[in-house]
Amino acid sequence: MAVEGPTAPPADMFDKVSGYESIATGGEERYLPPPVYPTHSVEGSQPQPAQQWSIPSINEDTARQALTKYASDHVTYSSRPAEEMVIKELKPYNMYRYRLESFTESRSPEWKSEPYHGQTVDNYGFGPPPPPWEVMVDIPTMFEKNKKKIQVPHTASVKGCHRCMATGKVPCDNCTQTGRVKCWVCDGKGARFGGDDRCNHCLGSGIKSCNSCSGYGRQTCKVCQGQGQLFFYIQLTIKWENNKFEHVVEQQCGFPTKALCKVTGQKLFTDQQFQVYPIMGFLDPRINQVSQQGIQEHWTQFGKTSRIIQQRHTVELIPVTEVHFQWKRKDHSYFVYGIENKVHAPEYPGKNCIIM
Repeated sequence: MAVEGPTAPPADMFDKVSGYESIATGGEERYLPPPVYPTHSVEGSQPQPAQQWSIPSINEDTARQALTKYASDHVTYSSRPAEEMVIKELKPYNMYRYRLESFTESRSPEWKSEPYHGQTVDNYGFGPPPPPWEVMVDIPTMFEKNKKKIQVPHTASVKGCHRCMATGKVPCDNCTQTGRVKCWVCDGKGARFGGDDRCNHCLGSGIKSCNSCSGYGRQTCKVCQGQGQLFFYIQLTIKWENNKFEHVVEQQCGFPTKALCKVTGQKLFTDQQFQVYPIMGFLDPRINQVSQQGIQEHWTQFGKTSRIIQQRHTVELIPVTEVHFQWKRKDHSYFVYGIENKVHAPEYPGKNCIIM
């Protein structure tokens, strides 16, 4: 069987386009550095959040209801400890969660080719192609992941197919251009069963017309689909990503802060703009430091390959209350956390002992 020729266009078939001299040609995404935009200094100032308040600790009824629901959600847990316990102390440990979101856009140009079926040829005659970061694209919904591929204006051209030399046909791989192949029924012998029975499939000739090329010795070129011409253009792949930086300023109380990712808090502060400033003067100075760190990290991490379109950061106050109680003359404790009043009680005394 003949070896299939190269299907990818050779490098010399691609035009030299200003601003696109080093773009990819083999399916590789190579994202370009964005234009340099002015940035805020991380030493900039930001007014204090307008609201500085805390969420009061939950009361005993709420603490008991939360633990009762926690027990009912576990089929092997008894609800009696929650119903009969004597609450001794409610100790609040309110925690702050800082979250920074940077909505970024990245662009990767690549030469593309496809069979020419009469597509509009928007070439250099209509004007010079815009540089990659000047191609006009509508920005999708902010802070949502998205991807789009578009044809760069004024980069199209039509050229003869390199695979078939612009004829639309290539030598048949199956019959090596002869148009004939050995009969598969009689294995080319013309007869079956030791020569006593003429092969009806090939009428005794031992050969058949090639099905791949219908006996012509040449078949349709797969690269240009028989058109003989290819349509070339630069395709721009644009990706939008929502990148997050999150940090919880915790209290040293033995509560696993990783559990907080499943609950919501009360927003104390929010700001959204092209580039947010580090928070200054917040009631917990650790938030100020984390805010500055997150903003610096995002500009360092994404600034070289992406354009930051919009940033948003928030501070949430997440209520965490440690409940100390007594049941059957023994001391126990558990945590109630989040606006949802979820419970963390790894040492719940009613485990695996359903009491009717």
